[in-house]
Amino acid sequence: MSITTDRLASLIQRELAPIVNREVKDKSFGYINLTEVKVTKDLSFATIYFTILSDDPKIIEKAKLSIDEFKVVIRMELAKKINNIRKIPDLLFKYDEALAYGNHIDRILKTIK
Repeated sequence: MSITTDRLASLIQRELAPIVNREVKDKSFGYINLTEVKVTKDLSFATIYFTILSDDPKIIEKAKLSIDEFKVVIRMELAKKINNIRKIPDLLFKYDEALAYGNHIDRILKTIK
């Protein structure tokens, strides 16, 4: 990533976190934490990785569907916050499985003790 994509990714992550939690009305899965944002070199796509506190696949899928339902509204709100770029990238939300994987490894290590 270049300096431009790094800065844009950081800016998107900082501005997007409160927008996502405000716009997604379904609170059955709690707070949505944005862990990482990656922007393509041509600045046309931003992949946003998120986590929630639950490891239940049904709740994770519900969170994905809720975010996808409000994706257009989230992008419009982001465009209001970020004025210094010509085009807001398309947002692609993906569940970050690193936290769930870390919890799985932690449970395995506890059973070994």
